Amino acid sequence: MARVIRFHEHGGPEVLRIEEADVPPPGVGQVQIRVKALGLNRAESMLRTGAYIETVENWPSGLGFEAAGEVAALGAGVEGLKVGDAVSVVPPPSQIEWPAYAELANFPQHLVVKHPATLSWEEAAATWMQYVTAYGALIDLAKLAAGDVVVITAASSSVGLAAIQIARMVGATPIAVTRTHAKRQALLEAGAAYVVASAEEDLEARLAEIAGPEGVRVVFDPIGGPIFTPLTAAMARGGILIEYGALSPEPTPFPLFTVLGKSLTLRGYLIHEITTDPARLAAAKAFVLKGLESGALKPIIDRSFAFDDIVAAHRHLESNQQFGKLVVTV
Repeated sequence: MARVIRFHEHGGPEVLRIEEADVPPPGVGQVQIRVKALGLNRAESMLRTGAYIETVENWPSGLGFEAAGEVAALGAGVEGLKVGDAVSVVPPPSQIEWPAYAELANFPQHLVVKHPATLSWEEAAATWMQYVTAYGALIDLAKLAAGDVVVITAASSSVGLAAIQIARMVGATPIAVTRTHAKRQALLEAGAAYVVASAEEDLEARLAEIAGPEGVRVVFDPIGGPIFTPLTAAMARGGILIEYGALSPEPTPFPLFTVLGKSLTLRGYLIHEITTDPARLAAAKAFVLKGLESGALKPIIDRSFAFDDIVAAHRHLESNQQFGKLVVTV
């Protein structure tokens, strides 16, 4: 028996329950982890409320994408790991099938990584969602390189901060977009070359001023909605806008004439494009591990909660007040 976090109906953070449950031994090719820390993601609150791309069909449901801990047991056929190894988890394709919110959890071996010993449990649990998401968009798809200008919206989120670090790592110029100037200094200290407050400045004009006549080649956005218009207006000919979320409740316009006139690419993107492709996943792991080992990539933790305080943790997750990653210690 182990303590797990589940919900029996859709709703607010209060529907999350800590319960005792049997955790089966790891199956063939699986690794069982004694969890030390969890990373929290917006996708988990969306699943809890019924607004996620996955649908709960069998109740109660577990949830959670990211965990770090010690190997507790190995399924048949697992090689390269041993009981007691410190590991962390690349997000699986389904948080319903592979829920991380538990004291003991099973994951497919190819998603379990021995992370650098310099990382704390909290940092390890905060690593893979943010860095693989940003890597897949910026490096794998957009081929971000030295000299490029990239606009990163929702820049104070964990993925936004990861994108800033990755842009710096490859020599690109990251422009952080945030709602107000309240987080301006923190974003500059996190590596942003420029910070634009979308609710306080003319976003299109400010981006044009920063990027100059060549424009912005890459935009990385999880918001959608009306912001599409100024973002695409500031883009360079042949530029690419990668959309990885839908945080805006407003309709997203399609800027047809701007897209045609500049030959722009507007592309939807999910992290699972990377994690379900063995070659691309191996490249992502190598890139992230190199960055962690060199210090170019370092998870920024906003706040840590205890396992018993998961309801409070989800309330804070939905407050949009955090700067970086929220984690839960087990």
